[in-house]
Amino acid sequence: MSKKHLILVDASAYIYRAFFALPSLSNSKGFPTGAIFGFTTMLLKLLQDFSPDYLGMIFDSKGPTFRNEIYRDYKANRPKMPDPLIQQIPYIHKITEGLNLSSLQMSGYEADDIIATVTDKAKKSGMKVTIISGDKDLFQIIDEDVLVADTMKDSTFGISEVKDRFGVMPFQIVDVMALSGDSTDNIPGVPGVGIKTASKLIKEFETLENLFKNLDSVKNRKLKENLIKNREKAILSKKLVALHYNVPIEFDFQDFSIKEFNLKEIERLFTELEFMSLLRDFVPKEQPSFKDYTPIFKREEFLEILHKLEGNSIFSIDLETTSKDPMQAEIVGISLAWEEDRAYYIPFGHDYSGAPEQLEFEWVSSKLKPLLESNGIKKVGQNIKFDYIVLWRKGIEIKNIFFDTIVASYLLNPSKYNHSLDNIALDYLGYRMISYKEITKDGKKTLPFNKVDISAAARYSCEDADITFILYKKLSPKISREDLSPLFYEVELPLIEVLSQMEIKGVKIDTGILKKMSTNIDAKLKELEGNIYNQAGGTFNINSPQQLGKVLFEELKLPVIKKTKTGYSTDMGVLSKLSITYELPALILEYRSLSKLKSTYIDSLPNLVNPETGRIHTSYNQTVTATGRLSSSDPNLQNIPIRTPIGKMIRTAFITEDGYLILSADYSQIELRITSHFAEDELLIHAFAEGEDIHTQTAAEVFDLTPENVTDEIRRRAKAINFGIIYGMGAYGLSQELGISVNQAKEYIDSYFNKYSGVKKFINMLIEKAKEKGYVTTLLGRRRYLKEIHSPDKNLRQFAERTAINTVIQGTAADLIKVAMINIHLKLNERFLKSRMIIQVHDELVFEVAENELDEVKKIVKNEMEGALKLKTPLKVDLKAGKHWGEV
Repeated sequence: MSKKHLILVDASAYIYRAFFALPSLSNSKGFPTGAIFGFTTMLLKLLQDFSPDYLGMIFDSKGPTFRNEIYRDYKANRPKMPDPLIQQIPYIHKITEGLNLSSLQMSGYEADDIIATVTDKAKKSGMKVTIISGDKDLFQIIDEDVLVADTMKDSTFGISEVKDRFGVMPFQIVDVMALSGDSTDNIPGVPGVGIKTASKLIKEFETLENLFKNLDSVKNRKLKENLIKNREKAILSKKLVALHYNVPIEFDFQDFSIKEFNLKEIERLFTELEFMSLLRDFVPKEQPSFKDYTPIFKREEFLEILHKLEGNSIFSIDLETTSKDPMQAEIVGISLAWEEDRAYYIPFGHDYSGAPEQLEFEWVSSKLKPLLESNGIKKVGQNIKFDYIVLWRKGIEIKNIFFDTIVASYLLNPSKYNHSLDNIALDYLGYRMISYKEITKDGKKTLPFNKVDISAAARYSCEDADITFILYKKLSPKISREDLSPLFYEVELPLIEVLSQMEIKGVKIDTGILKKMSTNIDAKLKELEGNIYNQAGGTFNINSPQQLGKVLFEELKLPVIKKTKTGYSTDMGVLSKLSITYELPALILEYRSLSKLKSTYIDSLPNLVNPETGRIHTSYNQTVTATGRLSSSDPNLQNIPIRTPIGKMIRTAFITEDGYLILSADYSQIELRITSHFAEDELLIHAFAEGEDIHTQTAAEVFDLTPENVTDEIRRRAKAINFGIIYGMGAYGLSQELGISVNQAKEYIDSYFNKYSGVKKFINMLIEKAKEKGYVTTLLGRRRYLKEIHSPDKNLRQFAERTAINTVIQGTAADLIKVAMINIHLKLNERFLKSRMIIQVHDELVFEVAENELDEVKKIVKNEMEGALKLKTPLKVDLKAGKHWGEV
């Protein structure tokens, strides 16, 4: 008879690891969810992969343990639990309860001690045990019936694995750690003795006690002296490391038996936390019987639908394709809906054995084209930009785009993490849709959509069109009630066509330049690698934070700036601080920057050239950033550094067709001009109106100088103050930016507000309004909700206040450039010009301009950008033309 299997989860350790693995996740209300999501997915995978008989969740308790009585400084270096993680702990316990999993914790003892106690009793009851943890302290429990599995690293340790790694038996790990210590838990060990030396000693002497009885046998004189000197530390360390097998805690193994989940509670929690992917997989979707979804195979059936469509003023459309890239996607089928709970699917691209005969796309599209291109019939879609581009490539232009549910959802709640159709349906209709994964999964394989059974495809695609139409009716009144109609109908919807045309046009690049750059950077990286190894005194994996941390802080003894749960932090902030004084961190930063640019742009851009057009086609994302700014992806053209030589070199690869030029139009100090408009500050408005250099002007005002006496360094400081203020930066942030004391930074800010009192009044008024309403709005009414504005947590509250300032200014800048883009697009089309807008990067627009149209396009661009919105402060645009992007 096989032994029963018990899983014990080191829950507290997994919470920390999940938090640092997924730190930036949050739901639409701004509540952090990364640790909860990581922890939950780990648990669900655990249950699926191991199928245990019993499972117990073991948590640490608050407060000191018996080890603190032995050694007061035990874990004294551990950083305080981050506030965003503290907020998530109650939900982790709720999810544990919802999954009907029993948990144990006890004050005065750590989770490891409870695990040791439960494991010992389980073995005596004839069970085998797997401990889920990444903590090597638990290796001392391993034997024939006990394993330690780190599911995050997909590794399992038994007796042989411990021997291979440490050279000793699992029960000897406690002696190894007594010698080597543990800086994370502040266990002293013997200074200078690492894991390797400790393992070698214990392998030879078997136990710590036997080692100290036979110190004369230690041949290394220096090591022997060190051991004699630190004997008491080693003995103390063993007491701290050794696990307690007799924790006085009551439990029953039957409580650990796997039970049915509380589906209602799990569904409630997943919905609140917006874990839509988990929710879909967790609770299977049943097709409602009242839905009428029909596949169309015959011409007469299609013509009947067409007749009904022609008699309607509005319908929704959804395409099913072979690819997520609209510039390469082929159409498999089209769904149409114009009344609730009914939709039609016209398949033409399903290709599998036994597939029924389908209508020809050319015939269907020729009949649909007049309706899709009619200005008299309104079109509704979910991310209709995708459909627009795919159909454009087939010779059809969707006109009168009246509603896009993804854009509507985004405007109603821009902080929401996900605006997918199934997510929106769940939020606003309480309706769970069929997932793409459900219909394309075939065992372990994922089918392309053209291989999906037509009946399943029809249900899926018709549901998309139907739910999109229902959501249009649901969200349209909400857009109106929230005073978002002008922004939605006059800016965001017209922008869809503009972005679509930019993506279709794409950008030409010179792959030869990039290949040459790649070779040169390889050589530079090799040179940097050699310099890094020379500075470090030996080779190591430069891309490993753990190895780098060991080199910097243990071998070279550089000052430790920050620690994480897993060891020393070597992030950009840490390396930047260290690089002021030390050369090696500066070399590492340069190496990382070059490596990233090489992999992200120089090596990847040539692979993204569309074989059909010979150009790169980025995707502009309208519903991602909370401020309203556009972002771009595949590739991200907005992150190419502009001020570094390498960034400028990458831009030289962005070229034009023969007979064309690149024209760059960049708003000058747009956010500062918007600030002066809102603040109605006379000093700022006057400076802009007179065309003065605003940073020099600020330097003169803040530092009480004449403009002639403002040096480059003083101007740089003034620039940091100007932008720091509009980004809501406080004294600490400014001190970090300028490398000065907090007091000095505070003096600068006070001096600024003393001179520009209108800005101070505006910021105070903005924060008060945000507290009163719970949200802020841009000049065109774009909203952003600020849940943390009333938080008792000072850090969260101050973050919300900074966000309020930044959103109004940056969001208005985003609105402004969108209006300009729409107006320029219209003017270029009205005049039948060949020139086209091809790139948008924050405050810059880039055009591919026919040489003989340059003067006319310059005039259009300047007029429309500077006249996009009427502000109290004049807008200014800098125009430059050249043969490639780097030149302008």
